[in-house]
Amino acid sequence: MLIIRPEEPDDAEAVARVHVHGWQDGYAGIMPAEVLARLNVAAWAQRRRDLGTADPEHPFTTLLAERDGAVIGFTTFGPYRNNQDRADLDHTLGEVIAMYVEKAHWGDGTAGRLLAAAKQRLAGRGWTAYRLWVLRDNRRARRFYERSGLSPDGERTTYPVPLAGGAPPLGLVELRYAGLLDN
Repeated sequence: MLIIRPEEPDDAEAVARVHVHGWQDGYAGIMPAEVLARLNVAAWAQRRRDLGTADPEHPFTTLLAERDGAVIGFTTFGPYRNNQDRADLDHTLGEVIAMYVEKAHWGDGTAGRLLAAAKQRLAGRGWTAYRLWVLRDNRRARRFYERSGLSPDGERTTYPVPLAGGAPPLGLVELRYAGLLDN
């Protein structure tokens, strides 16, 4: 049975594991292999703790998908980040800022349940529309979002991927998708 529940402080390691695996599996062939290989679950878990993502007062909410006691996916959402800046929030729109599911659960409905729960919570805050950013070359994610009723709205940006050895960052194109919420 799949359970959708809010993140708790003790979940940082499990969420970070799903996040790192999500990057490694979902961005293989999109991001350089050396970038994906150096991702560190412990460091990402500590960053979650430092940001206080499980704090009820945090502007963003993270919901987890759990099956048989194991976290298999998560989504993070909240007010829209102008220029993807967490310090510059537009409280008139919602945004899904992260959605990752373990590869073994791709296509089994977990992502759809997480997105539906996020949309319900965003609508519950009074928002009628939401946005998200997705890498242009992440065709799998783009198909999922399009099947879920979102569509590109014409906005794009470049996501800088830090490279080792002092090399300049690799710029990956992100597309903004927009959708409506049921109130």
